[in-house]
Amino acid sequence: MDEVIQVTQWLSSITPGKKAKLFFFTTHADAPSPMVGSNDVDTHEETQLPLATTVALHNFKNIDEFLKKKVNTFSCYNVIENEITKTDYEYLRFYSACKYLDVVPPFLDLEKISAIQNKFEMTDEERDYRLLLDSADLVLEKVCDSLKPAGVSQMWTALRKDRNLIRGVKTIDIIGFFVDPNPTGIKECLFFFIVRFLQKADKINRVNTNRLERLIAQCDESSSCEEGKTIDFIIDSLRFYPTELYPFGFCLIMCVIEGRDGAMQEIEKTMEISRHLGMITHTERNPTKETIELVKKELMKPKYQFYSSFTCWFMSHGDSNSMVLADGETIEREWFLTSFPDISTFQLKPKVFFMVSCRGANKFSLKGDEFEGQSATCDYYDIGSALIRNRMLDITDSVRDISYVQPMMDTLVAYSTILDHLSGRANTHGSIYVDRACVLMSENISRGRSLTEILEHLSQDLHEILQETMDEDRIVYKQACHYDSFFRKTLKLPYTRHPKEDVHSAPQ
Repeated sequence: MDEVIQVTQWLSSITPGKKAKLFFFTTHADAPSPMVGSNDVDTHEETQLPLATTVALHNFKNIDEFLKKKVNTFSCYNVIENEITKTDYEYLRFYSACKYLDVVPPFLDLEKISAIQNKFEMTDEERDYRLLLDSADLVLEKVCDSLKPAGVSQMWTALRKDRNLIRGVKTIDIIGFFVDPNPTGIKECLFFFIVRFLQKADKINRVNTNRLERLIAQCDESSSCEEGKTIDFIIDSLRFYPTELYPFGFCLIMCVIEGRDGAMQEIEKTMEISRHLGMITHTERNPTKETIELVKKELMKPKYQFYSSFTCWFMSHGDSNSMVLADGETIEREWFLTSFPDISTFQLKPKVFFMVSCRGANKFSLKGDEFEGQSATCDYYDIGSALIRNRMLDITDSVRDISYVQPMMDTLVAYSTILDHLSGRANTHGSIYVDRACVLMSENISRGRSLTEILEHLSQDLHEILQETMDEDRIVYKQACHYDSFFRKTLKLPYTRHPKEDVHSAPQ
């Protein structure tokens, strides 16, 4: 069959709503860079004009033309070995979006997808199409689905009132002030236009969504929300780090085995809970400084742009400032913690570090006969009132910026013990902190708990356990853990375990 006919038939089989979503996912705002064929040219024409004309004319002609152009580009594209191009990235995004929406063109060349995945050096696990979807876009899709056409229309009216923001923007004028979002697919086009416009204007990104939340907050709940949804529910969904679908993120496990009883048990437990959470996991046994540098270099590869979070377990001996590596050399804990968050592939994404080592030799010792022989080692207020709000600073958009971000932002560091103190371990099972952390995370899947809630529970749980030193003094003591958070959103554990068996990847 002629390819032009095939493309036409394919487009005619897609509903308007899915066309809008396919366009949205394909014009993803945060494409990896620098890349071959990528530049800083304004893509305003490509990402906003088709949406604007579709809303204004109630006609999907321009979106159809955009999708046809994409298909034709991919059809003629020759995959060049070793060199990752902008088209490679776009091809993978297009394929994953089609797969997610169940509209894969029957004529799409899956062998090219495999060839591109080879260029990205993707493992078998990483060839799952869900990895290629952007979690932030999936969250925005759900927000759109939670709003009625009237709700999106009210957002548009609120946006149009911000004259400083919209001044001189031609696509805003194309749509006009009053919009009828009721025809099928128009609501989606208008919402996605608002999102892409705010992203291009540097008003929102995958972490900073306040400007979008404020637009939604101005909607009338009775007419703007789909059944069972509320304005608060919709806004709350934007206040979590986007980690939709599989995988939950990438997990790096570094464990020094030499001289650490139970270290293999630590590796098994952390690997098990990471996989249970739906993470793709890599383990480094007996790491050295050279190992760490190689891992950092690996994490800078383009494929890690597709991950939505990063978790690292580092387990070794240590003191107040440093950690002991497998070859006996030490590294400064602060150096380790500040070098990983600065990796560009994980910027604006949650990064969690579990630092499991002693930070000194002090012990919170328990004295008294009742402790001998006992050891586990063998107000919220509402600021919404006018009175309080009137006393707050009026922070205008002109003094807000989301372009520059401190490297440590969106990072959480969890320590197995407090400064200058021991981190206890069992002879056969390794770190008690690791054991309890893995148990609590496993128990809280499907309960909608955030990571910080679990860490607070872990702090309570660990501090109840009586431990005993392994020297001749046999001192009974307690261990206190804590965490430092630079998070700007809440990181929730997945509601369900994401099975790796449910994989839909391109042919190997």
